[in-house]
Amino acid sequence: MIIPVLSLLLFIAGCNVDEEESASSGEKDSIAAVEQTVDTLEVKMMNENGRIVGKAIMNEINEGVLIEIQLQNVSPGKKAIHIHENASCVKPSFESAGAHFNPYNKEHGFKNPHGPHAGDLPNIEIGADGKIDVVLTADQVTLQIGKENSLLDMNGSALIVHENSDDYSTDPSGNSGERLICGEISG
Repeated sequence: MIIPVLSLLLFIAGCNVDEEESASSGEKDSIAAVEQTVDTLEVKMMNENGRIVGKAIMNEINEGVLIEIQLQNVSPGKKAIHIHENASCVKPSFESAGAHFNPYNKEHGFKNPHGPHAGDLPNIEIGADGKIDVVLTADQVTLQIGKENSLLDMNGSALIVHENSDDYSTDPSGNSGERLICGEISG
C-alpha cells in the first residue's frame, strides 16, 4: 500500500515540476520579447509653432545610438541638443518633455566630474542658411526595449534643440536656454 501511494505522490510532484518549468519557460519568453531592439527610428522635429522643421534618424549601433539630425528654418548659431525623459512635445515650451534623460542619476555636463546625463549630447552648429545635417553618437543610450538606458521605455523620450549652446558643466541643463525644437522618440 505504501509503494503505490509513494508512486502517486512522486507522479504528482513530477507534474508540478513540469508545470513550474513550463511557467518559468513562459516567463523567459516574455522577458525575451520585452528586450527587443528597434534598429532604425525616424523622429519628426517640430518648432514651437508646431511646424515640422526636419527629422532625426536614429540607428542602434555597437557604440550606442547614432543620430542623424536634418533641420531647416532654424535660427543660426551654436545650439545645445539633449535627449529628455518623456516622449511629449506640447508646444510652445516643450516643458512636457521633462528633464534630461538620466537613468544613472548623474549631474549635467561632459565637464562635470559627477556627469554627464545619458541624454547629454555635443552642441550643434546651425548654418547661416538655417540648416544642419549632422551625425552624433549617444553612447550611453540604446533603442533596446527593456534596458535601463532605453530611449523606448514606457514614457519614451524626446530630442530637444535649445536656443543657446551648452556649457557642458552647469547642472541641470548647461545654461542652454529655452527649448526651440522637439521630437518625440517612441516605438
